[in-house]
Amino acid sequence: MKNFALIGAAGYIAPRHLKAIKETDNNLVAALDNFDSVGIMDSYFPNTDFFVEFERFDRHLEKLKYDKGLTLDYVSICTPNYLHDAHIRMALRRGADAICEKPLVLNPWNIDALAHIEEETGRKINNILQLRVHPSIIALKEKIKNGPKDKKYEVDLTYLTSRGHWYYTSWKGDVSKSGGIATNIGVHFYDMLSWIFGKVQQNVVHVHTHDRAAGYLEFENARVRWFLSINFDLLPAEAKAKGKSTYRSITVEGEELEFSEGFTDLHTISYQEILKGNGYGVEDARQSIEIVHNIRNQQAVGLNGDYHPLAKEKLSSHPFH
Repeated sequence: MKNFALIGAAGYIAPRHLKAIKETDNNLVAALDNFDSVGIMDSYFPNTDFFVEFERFDRHLEKLKYDKGLTLDYVSICTPNYLHDAHIRMALRRGADAICEKPLVLNPWNIDALAHIEEETGRKINNILQLRVHPSIIALKEKIKNGPKDKKYEVDLTYLTSRGHWYYTSWKGDVSKSGGIATNIGVHFYDMLSWIFGKVQQNVVHVHTHDRAAGYLEFENARVRWFLSINFDLLPAEAKAKGKSTYRSITVEGEELEFSEGFTDLHTISYQEILKGNGYGVEDARQSIEIVHNIRNQQAVGLNGDYHPLAKEKLSSHPFH
């Protein structure tokens, strides 16, 4: 049984980490969040010591080590994107391995610094890249791997996940903290495309506003038109009719990839692999971080070239402007 600490216990993604720690038969010794609405912990680890101040949390981990001889094996990090870097560093300095939500960091150069700390401490940083353990995605990777080596597949990626006005007030609506919409809701798709189709050769942004982003990515083995949005109005009529707030679609050569199901247990599978020593590390995250950094820092070119059909949709004004 391994000992875990969790930072970001009140966040949206934290329950998946709590479930994964529980389902892999491990122990959560301490948790931290400056927001104290963490009753969800009762369902998993009611006896975990919880803190709302980083300093007390840090001191508690030290006391567990020196007073009780407890070894901290892992720190799971579910905090806002801009804090991942600092929390990973803290985990490694505490003598633990880190398990961090995506995006691992916001900028490519942060990866170099983290790799240096890994080397210095002898600990490992694991990034949750859960689409890499999804059965449909694994099958697609195998299919591409066994296909013609010089073929460029035509791919369309659409991901619509509606969010309310709260999104813009929260850290997620602040580009300096979240990295913006492509980073916040798109990074795991860019990682998945990189994993399957190889190195990026071209990265063009057609539209990039507060509620959507669209562009074109060319990989060694694919030409990808992509569109991401948090605007409910852009959902297809059939999704709205079913009361759904999310729509995912990936087509490869016009054929729909079926991966709408099977998302619930991916964190547990990721944890099982990490515990076996098969976690995805800092270098695995590099290309997706480079992609989102480039998207964030380039000028949108408008409706030129090969753009996603939804890029033509009428733009919406910011709810607070």
